[in-house]
This record gives sequence, C-alpha cells and structure tokens, in this order.
Amino acid sequence: MAKRLLWFTGIFSSLTALTTVSGFAISNQLMYLKKKDENLILERETSAKRYDEYWYANVKKSDQWIESANGYPVKAIFLEPHGTHRYAIICHGVTENKVNSFKYARMFERLGFNSVVYDHRRHGDSGGKTTSFGHYEKMDLQAIVSALKAHVGPDLIFGIHGESMGAATTLLYAGMEDSAAFYISDCAYSDIAEQIQHVMRTKTSLPTFISMKLISIFLKLRDGYSIHSVSPREAVRSIKKPVLFIHSIHDEFVLPKMTQELYELKPEPKELKLFDEGAHAQSFNTNPMDYEKTVENFLVKFGLL
Repeated sequence: MAKRLLWFTGIFSSLTALTTVSGFAISNQLMYLKKKDENLILERETSAKRYDEYWYANVKKSDQWIESANGYPVKAIFLEPHGTHRYAIICHGVTENKVNSFKYARMFERLGFNSVVYDHRRHGDSGGKTTSFGHYEKMDLQAIVSALKAHVGPDLIFGIHGESMGAATTLLYAGMEDSAAFYISDCAYSDIAEQIQHVMRTKTSLPTFISMKLISIFLKLRDGYSIHSVSPREAVRSIKKPVLFIHSIHDEFVLPKMTQELYELKPEPKELKLFDEGAHAQSFNTNPMDYEKTVENFLVKFGLL
C-alpha cells in the first residue's frame, strides 16, 4: 500500500512539474513575444519610401514621455505640421514600433491632421515588461489621450488609428472610454483567445485545448489579467462614435471574418472596407492610394474633415 501511494505521489508530482514547466513556456512565448529588430524596421520603412528622413528632420515635433497608470513611461512623438486642433493618434502592431506608424502620420498630414505616434509597452523606447495584447495597452493609450488633451486644450478633435494589436487596443480603449471623434481599426482580432488558437492550429502542433487552459491560468498568475477580457467583440458593442473597419481578404494571420464580425456587432455609425490585395497589416502598403481615399471618404461622410 505504501509503495502504491508513493508511486501515485511520484506520478502526480511529475505531472504537476510537467504542467508547470509547460505553462511557463507557453505563457513566456506570449508575454515576451519576439519583437522585430528596430534597425530592420527603420531600414524597411526607409527603403520602401514610407519613412522620409528629410521630412522627419524638418517637421515640427516634440518628444513626450507620458506616465502610464501601469507604472512606466510611454514614449510618444507629437507631430504638428499644421496649425490645427485636429489630431490622429496612431497605434502600431505587436512586434513593431512607432517607426511603422509614420506612414499613417504622413497620410493624416495630407488630410490636414497633426498626429501622435508612440511605442506600446515593451516596444521601442517605452517601458513595461510584457505584452498583453491590448489589456494593459488600452490603459497606455488612455494616458496618451489624456496627455494630448492637456497639450491641445478644449478645442481638440482627435481620432485613433490602430493596426493589428494596435487596432484591438483602439477598440478596447473605445469600449472603455469612447472619447475620440472617430476610430480606424485595421485588421484587428475580435478575441485574443480565439486568435491564439488560430495561430496554434496553423503554426504549431501543440494540443489547443490543453494549451489554452494553461495559457489562461498562467497569464492570470504571472501577468495579472484574464485572457478572456481581451475581447474587442465585447468592446465594440458600446462604441457610439464612427468606426472604419479595414481588412485584407487575403490575411491568413488574423482572418478577415474577425473584422466582419466586429463590423456586424458595432452599432451605427460604421464603415467596412475589405481590400482585395495585401497580407496581414499590408493593406496600406499594398493599396496606399485606395487606403487613403477610403479614410478620406470616411472622414468626409461623418463631417470630420
């Protein structure tokens, strides 16, 4: 009897240890998702002529360090080529940084807006130890909004543009504090748990059900939030301001049906644009003129130009 008890105890201890190791390993991959090399991002955007060094050197701008409620500084750049109170805040995707946002800043500049680009937590120059796919990022965005309001004053009119995780963050923020005049959601996921499951099915051989249980438990224990709270599909139901939803129909990373779902759940006013060309987060890069015209038409329709 004693030997059998020891045998069961040993098996239980081994399973517990294996579960703990697996939980840490899987949650590590999400919390510390490998970022793109910053020099390569700069080289990519420069060679594609989406980032202009001469423009950046000469445009009126100011660096800002903004304290997040999460307890670290967020690096932002206020780009102010126009004497206007109209601004666009631009949120980049996961593994990118603010350099990827300059192309959208130039687009909004052509449309008569100043802009704010910034680094998400754990990206670029900003603080923060982990990536939370919109949970803590929405609070950082809230801090950016507060800083912009203080900077411009009561006449401020602003919108928020987000790409991929930045789009999800934009929608999560809007569901929490719907204070912008408009939002543009480019290839957002509708639910991060479902997005992770999709990636696991297509990119790994991990058992999805068990892995998702471990992810849920270990993210809560280690990073303090429930993965099920990162759900733009719940946030969009309460957004009253206009939202332009953008996606490429050939996006195999975040499936376009997620944006279609978000569009259907969002009450009016809203617009949807599905591009025929472009992979994930490539709608602007592949269709720059059509993309800008889509944004312009959206802003005109709702009296924002």
